[in-house]
Formats: sequence, structure tokens, C-alpha cells
Amino acid sequence: MPRTSAPRQHSASSNRGKPHAIRIIGGDWKRTPLPVLDLDGLRPTPDRVRETLFNWLGQRLDGLRCLDLFAGSGALGFEAASRGAARVLMVERHAKAAGQLRANQARLAPNTIEVAEADALRLAASLAPASFDVVFLDPPFDSDLLGRALELAVRLVSAEGFLYVEAGEALEIAQTPALAGWTIVRQGKAGAVHYHLLQRENEE
Repeated sequence: MPRTSAPRQHSASSNRGKPHAIRIIGGDWKRTPLPVLDLDGLRPTPDRVRETLFNWLGQRLDGLRCLDLFAGSGALGFEAASRGAARVLMVERHAKAAGQLRANQARLAPNTIEVAEADALRLAASLAPASFDVVFLDPPFDSDLLGRALELAVRLVSAEGFLYVEAGEALEIAQTPALAGWTIVRQGKAGAVHYHLLQRENEE
């Protein structure tokens, strides 16, 4: 499924399915344009939010394992690969969006990126615990997937790893059972997007 929210307004229905572009904002492929299909609900993480997120993460992700669970445009996954991630697994259910991810992957020729055309929740349930250092989680805002996605995602994050979550509303740890034992270390808001960086609480 694409990285989605409530469907965007289009200037003309004939534009649907046609490519436009976003740009990688940092790392080895800085300023490289990435074609993105104009599909209903496809919502690439905005430049401003990506810049803030990777400032939080420290710019370079050398050697880290990353999972982009609802990849959509692949903006977060390609950004992570550009910044040195050792492995980036992008999961995308929508066939056309997954095809565009593979096309961008082939053009950049990275050995570190894997595109899985699959249901995000089903695939996440099959992955080994603690197998990723950074998990990017941005399920469709207009769905009820966030709760289950969080339950699956938290077990995939390594002990010192990070969970990044975009949502239509600010996360409340006390009201989110899946996040027991986690803390929001940074958060922000851009338009309708609430974004959060989480880590496990230190146990002393």
C-alpha cells in the first residue's frame, strides 16, 4: 500500500499514475531526483520533515539496518541508503508504487536496498526480532493500521535502535499499549503530519 493519508486533490484526473519527482536531501545521492507516481493518497514525507528527522538521527546511518514498512515513494528508505545504511528493506503493497521503487533502485544501483512487494503487517510478523536499527513507520492516516503496525514494529527494533512514526495525530505513550517501555525522544508537526522519534526507556 502506498504511503497514504486522506487522498490528495489532483488538478486533473488524467495526471493520475504519471510520475513527478522528489529529491534526496542528503548523503551520497544528495539532490538526486526520484520519480514518484502520482497515485491517490501517495504522500512522500516532506523535505522539511526528512531534514529534521535525519538531523535527529545524526545525518549518517553508516552500517545501520533500516526498515521502511509502508514505503510508498521510498523517500525515507532512499534517504537512509544515501546516508550509508548497510541494509534498507522497503515494503510496499501497491504494485505500481513497488514497481517505481524497483526502477529507482535499479537507477541508483545500490546493493543495500531490497524492495518487497507485500502486505506490510504480514511481512513484519515474519521478520526476526531486533533485526533493524531504525524502523520507519508511516501507515495510511485514514486507516486503522497504526495500532497493529506499532505492535509489530517495536519487536523489530534493536536494543539501542530507533522507531520513527508519522501519524495524523500526536502519539500518546500512556494511551498506546504497544509503546509501553518506550519514550518519545523528539517530535514535531508539519501541516497535518505529526512525526515522532522513539527509543526504549533506559533500564537501570
